[in-house]
Amino acid sequence: MVSRRSFLASTTVIGAATASHLPALAQVVAPAPTPLDPLTQPRFVNALVNPLAPAYTWTPTTVSTGAVRATFNLRIQAFTAQLGLRNPANGRPLGTRLWGYASGGQAPTFPARSFQVATGTRIQVSYNNALVDNRGRPLPNPMPVDTTIEWANPGNLGALAPVPLVAHLHGSDSQYLSDGLPDAWETPGAVLRGALWSKPYTYDNAQEAGHLWYHDHALGITRTNVYMGLAGNYFIRGADEVRLAATRSLPTFPYEVPLVIQDRMFLSDGSLFYPSDPGLYPFDPGTGFPPAQTPPVTHLPEFFGDHILVNGAPWPNLDVEPRQYRLRVLNGSDSRVYDLRIETGTVPGAGAQAPMWVIGNELGLLNAPAPVSVLSIAPGERYDVIVDFTGRAGQSFVMTNSANAPFPNGDPVVAGVTDQVMRFRVNRPLNRTRPVTTLPANLRPVSGALPVPNPASATRTRRILLVEGTDPLGRLMTMLGPVDPVASAGGPVQGTLFYRDPVTENPAVGATEIWEFYNATVDAHPIHMHLVDFRILNRQDFDSAVVSAKDMGGGYVGGLLDPAQIAFTGPVITPNAAEAGKKDTAIMYPGQVTRVMATFKRPGSYVYHCHILSHEDHEMMRPYRVGP
Repeated sequence: MVSRRSFLASTTVIGAATASHLPALAQVVAPAPTPLDPLTQPRFVNALVNPLAPAYTWTPTTVSTGAVRATFNLRIQAFTAQLGLRNPANGRPLGTRLWGYASGGQAPTFPARSFQVATGTRIQVSYNNALVDNRGRPLPNPMPVDTTIEWANPGNLGALAPVPLVAHLHGSDSQYLSDGLPDAWETPGAVLRGALWSKPYTYDNAQEAGHLWYHDHALGITRTNVYMGLAGNYFIRGADEVRLAATRSLPTFPYEVPLVIQDRMFLSDGSLFYPSDPGLYPFDPGTGFPPAQTPPVTHLPEFFGDHILVNGAPWPNLDVEPRQYRLRVLNGSDSRVYDLRIETGTVPGAGAQAPMWVIGNELGLLNAPAPVSVLSIAPGERYDVIVDFTGRAGQSFVMTNSANAPFPNGDPVVAGVTDQVMRFRVNRPLNRTRPVTTLPANLRPVSGALPVPNPASATRTRRILLVEGTDPLGRLMTMLGPVDPVASAGGPVQGTLFYRDPVTENPAVGATEIWEFYNATVDAHPIHMHLVDFRILNRQDFDSAVVSAKDMGGGYVGGLLDPAQIAFTGPVITPNAAEAGKKDTAIMYPGQVTRVMATFKRPGSYVYHCHILSHEDHEMMRPYRVGP
């Protein structure tokens, strides 16, 4: 088995891989790319955009008083934006080619514009793939497509086909044909469609108020489609927020600021750069193809960028007043976990910290504020945070990061690069016409306290294994599968399975179940379950050395965990106060079992997966079915 560290060390970085798989470009030999050095880029100069600003939120295409209160007709198109990058040679702005969502007169942005919807308000959204040139021809994919992994592959044409896209509303309690599942993709004009394609999507928004987000989820190329810019915030608003705002207990816009944190790499011309590994095949330097037209291998175990972006800008600055701010933090990165502090100075853990409380998780408010000094947030997670700058006029605070990559036992942050996220400068006078807020003891004055989850109410416990295996090319391949044997048409199945293997998790409609995730890998994995909100029950160390290899055929190697060999080696650890609310994504730490409890309310097909995008694209995703 090839270790992640040795695999990454052996890879050869090439350029933006501008559609090297296309025959029309096969004779074009591009000059050697020049990576953009992050140390040449300005820090804390670019102004942070607030995604809740009226100009940054979606305007409905139509508004109605019927059951569907509004419709949104969005198109996905290519565009060029200035993110705040500078040419190191002359200081001039650099443009970056991106993909984004647009509608009517609202141009695409990066990140995408925000939805704001009141709870209980049903809307319909159509996402239309418009990745075409000015003559209506499908655009080639500027990202390095890897056809050696399971992917959408429209028309079975390999990477020659147009780009498949599908938007998933992450955190939504929606009917499965409105979920945005990996097989619901379409090519431009919906000429080619996945098996679960449907349009428009209906979002009931009947769930509790929370911070959702929408992003591309096409099978096998989620990581690159999101990398191109296809992600944005989706806020459901509820009665608790209204009451807390009315009682001066919760900051509102402009003192509510979403922070979408993403890492990227760029070339010296400002274009996005996504690393790949052509070294796994002996490429013909004259054509860019390996012998016998073998498709290029570009999938890597993880992606860690060297530019930290917040709301689309590298290392931005936000000028603030000496008051409380509500930060809606989203980790939109591919693989990077962040350990965040807000402190004076730029060295993580060395400065004086601004007081910080978590008041909510992805899908609702906590019962009470949870003070934190370090906020750990993995890809796909969101945290609702209050930061208090009261009495700090004239001071500056930096949001720092100290998380290793991979997390938690990988390489340390790079000083001056990945250890800094953004700056808050307390240099604006206090606007006394706007309420100054005081954090309340009760965050749920209308809906009432979240009950302590009761494991006895669950009707079944399922055990899932997380393993790092290898594929026939020797690449690390992260996988999921049942710990216990599950009946199937071909006989019992157990251990790691492929995405296309039959369903092994089949809860009944309305059932409450406990799912235990046994992480036998060396890294943490943020596991996301579509459809449901769940509560973390606890975590516990177990002896992961008892996991054995599983020959999956064709050169694929996965893993098995014998239920009789499970031995717990530590005490039961309850979740910390900051993650005690309703979640849809949670960190599963290495060598631990993480137990969560969820109720499955709707029938249909859904998926669960690791939200490290590079992992879900290469088999760390499984379907599950609710109901018959």
